[in-house]
Amino acid sequence: MVIRFFDIVFSLTGLILLSPLFLILAILIAFDSKGGIFYLQRRAGKNNRDFLMIKFRSMKTGSDQKWGLTIGVRDSRITKMGAVLRKYKLDELPQLLNVLKGDMSLVGPRPEIRKYVDLYTNDQRKVLSVRPGLTDYASIEFIHENDILGNSPNPEKTYIEEIMPAKICLNMQFINHPTVGNYFSILQKTIKKIVVR
Repeated sequence: MVIRFFDIVFSLTGLILLSPLFLILAILIAFDSKGGIFYLQRRAGKNNRDFLMIKFRSMKTGSDQKWGLTIGVRDSRITKMGAVLRKYKLDELPQLLNVLKGDMSLVGPRPEIRKYVDLYTNDQRKVLSVRPGLTDYASIEFIHENDILGNSPNPEKTYIEEIMPAKICLNMQFINHPTVGNYFSILQKTIKKIVVR
């Protein structure tokens, strides 16, 4: 309940303070390539219920139909503006709306697409018992995930067999210890990681 309170306060404050940046990014995205400003994707949320996650569009319209994973600089679907958005995680900012709505938390396991959730073992499905988040230990550890996939001869296999299980193990660290202290620690580490980039 306390964490939900902070989610509401921080997401609402963030949306208000960042509204000028949202406008600037929206204009840049519109001028950079054809298509909408935002991108909606169905993801698995708490209790395995789907919700629509919102992001700034960073890829060419309709290109997500080709395959699900993005593979860093090698991915021709990513727009010029999209590359900047992804590098600094700016494409994730609209998810503050998901947080405010209650679909997500600021801290929690990143929401996965249904295709990969269907591959979870019973133990791994524990990540579906909490609200997914903007960031957690896995997000910090795998901040260069797209680059890892971009250097793999088989990105899909690398993700399913190596990255996904490792991320779920890291997800469990916060799920098993969802304290306010850990919540703020993860937020601080995430901001520091992005600033360093």
